[in-house]
Amino acid sequence: MFSPSLLHGLVLGLAACLWLGSSGFAQEAAEKPQVVLETSEGKITIELEPEKAPITVANFLKYVDEGYYDNLIFHRVIPRFMIQGGGFSDKMEEKSKGQHPPIKLEVGKGLSNERGAVAMARTSNPNSATSQFFINHADNAQLDNLGGGYAVFGKVIDGMDVVDAVAKAETTTKGPHGDVPVKPIYIKSAKRVKK
Repeated sequence: MFSPSLLHGLVLGLAACLWLGSSGFAQEAAEKPQVVLETSEGKITIELEPEKAPITVANFLKYVDEGYYDNLIFHRVIPRFMIQGGGFSDKMEEKSKGQHPPIKLEVGKGLSNERGAVAMARTSNPNSATSQFFINHADNAQLDNLGGGYAVFGKVIDGMDVVDAVAKAETTTKGPHGDVPVKPIYIKSAKRVKK
């Protein structure tokens, strides 16, 4: 039979192990994936929100892991609004090869289109987002509900100076597309940050 003091010590030890184990698990579960966009203007690091936007994050990471974004451009740039990429080549040809079916819109989970937030671009159909995304260059809370809303799934944690540089690009009209940078601004690569 255990003495009361030994039993007390065992209980405390077990409680400490459980606490450390559970907090370690919680910390691990709370780690958010990060992606680095290597652009022709510099690096932009994005932290994703899989708990609040699981469908959207999984979709974005699928494109990242498949190298889909490599050598595409930021094809729509509007200062004090947003910069958009992930869909066109430097010849303004839309990339369709490797594109996945549209995803369901995820909004209203505490994420807002504030400066630095990353969201999915789409057509007027709320459930039409595929590969294109945009980075908010200003606080755009109106986009949280506009036409059903625009799904935020992450934020820039490093490289807003690069976003600012992209937003300053001189733009023109190319075919049916407006706000296209005169000099192409490339997403050279998009890769997960290995931890």
